[in-house]
This record gives sequence, structure tokens and C-alpha cells, in this order.
Amino acid sequence: VVIRKDGVTEQIKIGSIYIFDRLKRRETESALAGEIVCITGSHGINIGETICDASYPEPLPFVDLDEPTISMYFAVNSSPFAGKEGVYVTSRHLGNRLFKEMETNLGLKVEETDSPDSFKVSGRGELHLAILIETMRREGYEFQVSKPQVITKIIDGKLCEPIEFLTVDVPEEYMGNVMEKLGARKGELVYMHTPDQGMVRLEYRIPDRGLIRFRSEFLTDTRGNGIMNHVFDGYEPFKGEVKGRSRGSLVAWETGEAVTYGLYYARERGSLFIGPGQQVYEGMIVGESSRVDDVVINVCKKKHVTNIRAAGSDEALRLVPPKIMSLEACLEFIAEDELVEVTPKSIRLRKKILDNNLRAKSKAVKYK
Repeated sequence: VVIRKDGVTEQIKIGSIYIFDRLKRRETESALAGEIVCITGSHGINIGETICDASYPEPLPFVDLDEPTISMYFAVNSSPFAGKEGVYVTSRHLGNRLFKEMETNLGLKVEETDSPDSFKVSGRGELHLAILIETMRREGYEFQVSKPQVITKIIDGKLCEPIEFLTVDVPEEYMGNVMEKLGARKGELVYMHTPDQGMVRLEYRIPDRGLIRFRSEFLTDTRGNGIMNHVFDGYEPFKGEVKGRSRGSLVAWETGEAVTYGLYYARERGSLFIGPGQQVYEGMIVGESSRVDDVVINVCKKKHVTNIRAAGSDEALRLVPPKIMSLEACLEFIAEDELVEVTPKSIRLRKKILDNNLRAKSKAVKYK
């Protein structure tokens, strides 16, 4: 029989038992305590449930997992480049894959939304969801995801948020910078000591939203020498606002191919994420602005053809190599009105509203 999490006992039939012999599986009549086995003949058995003799239905203790603290929306790709690079691109493919993932990924929660093309996916932090996105991307799925959001609760009439217990090991010379960053993110230092010469261990209690976009900054501040780990520590009253991204985005003006001439003059507005020859579309994010607000630029702009030329003028245009954004960096970068487009071949950043005029109107209405 199999004993479910709620204590219900269900009769099952086992066809064969296999044990692992080196790198192969070998069929056997019985297995000893401690051996890892595979069984056939039954399905629908979930992780954590107990299979035992019907004469002695004694379940093993069920391991309780931490509940999800971060959620984001997975949706069908709606960009102008939709369907060009992916194998599985429909909402049916996306939904089936996400619900199948819940069978083995116990920390994941998938919910349907009012839109048939969108699903709410909750998990244990940015890294948990980033691993799922990267796995699906490599399997040939094409979709778009929203900015990660912290899951809050109302407890005793108060708005509460998830708190993480954070442990970081950093070299002494970088300790001050790390402590300053964590303090600005509403982190509370609870313990500090020096386990090894030259290294300092810091233990914090910090809101989960304070860890969003922190991992990349932490690695940069410690020159890759820092180690961080965090576990769920419970829900507590809201700690106050955490300062978000301080710079806007560089947004493409039109659909086309980015050229050196357009990129050369766009670089004065901020840092670029793309290089010449890359296809872009209206509303696609092509870089980070040096200003607080978003800046719309035309990276497809070509030099006007005239009969006036200066020797060597075209060769003088030299571009700084673009900043290559990883999936984790993209998830950390996007704002509320932005999305990450994920395909087997590309990762792009875009605005939710692609049309520049419509986006400007919606922003004007919002602040009116």
C-alpha cells in the first residue's frame, strides 16, 4: 500500500523491483534496507509518500518543505520575434510542462490565471525559478517571464513578508561594503565572527525582497571571493521600502538591424547590451540608461548617403564591447513594466507595452 501525506492508505500493485548495480539497473526479488530501488507497475506516487506492507501500514515522517516566497508570471511569447526560435511555443505546451514540473519539484507551485496564455509560478527564490527557466529553455520552450515578486501575507491584520536567514563569508577588506549594502536592504545583523584568518562570517535576518538583485552585486563587491547562503526564517511585519533600480532603460525606437553608426551615438546615453548586426524590435531594451528615466534610441539609424566624405571617418567609429546579460542578471534588472523574453537561442529584455507612443500615454495617465 501507499500512505499519502494526509494519512489515506491506497492499495497499489508493484510489478518489478530494480536495484542499481554500478551504472546499470538489475531486477531483483527483494531489496535490503538502505538500498536505492526503482519499481514498476504503479503511478501517481508523490515524493514523501510511503510504500509499505499492507500488514504493517506505518508511514515514515513526512518532510515539510519551506513554502514559496517568490512568484512570477510565465506567459506565451508575444514579441514580434515570437515562434522563430522555439520548438514549444503555445500555452498548451507551456502549461503542460509547468504542471508536470510540480510532480517532482516540491518547492514549486503553479496556478492558472485569468488569461489562458499566462501562469503564476511560485518558488523558493530567484535562483530556484531561474534554474527552471534555463531548463525549459534548453528543452526548446519559448516564453516570457515577469519581474519576481515577493509573496506577502496578512497575519493578525498586518501586512507581513518572508524573512530569510542569510549567512555570508567575505574577505575582511570587503566587509564594510557588504554590510552597507545589506543595511540599505533592511538587513539586521545578528552575529559576526572570524572563523578563518582574513575571512569574516556575517549572519543577517533580511526581507526576501532585499535579496532581489543582491547576488550579482555581492559577487562584484567581493571580486568573486564571497560566499552567501540563505534559508527561510518565517513571516514578519513589513520592514519598509527597499530602494530599487536607480537607472532607466535604453529602448529601441524601431524594428530592424542594429548598426555601428546608430550604436556609436547611442552609447552616450548609457551602457549597451547588444552589438552591431543584432536584430531588434520596437520596445526592446537594448541597454541601461545613465539617467533615471527610460530613453528611446534608434540603434538602426544609418549614416546618410552624401557625396561628401572624409578619409578614414567611417573607420574611426569604434564601439565598446556590449555587456552580456545572463538569465539571472536579466531577472534582476527588469522593472515592473518590463519582461524577459526567453528562447532556446536568445534572452532578450523588452517593455510590456512595445509601442512607444502607447507606452508614453499609459505612463502619462499613471502619473496624472
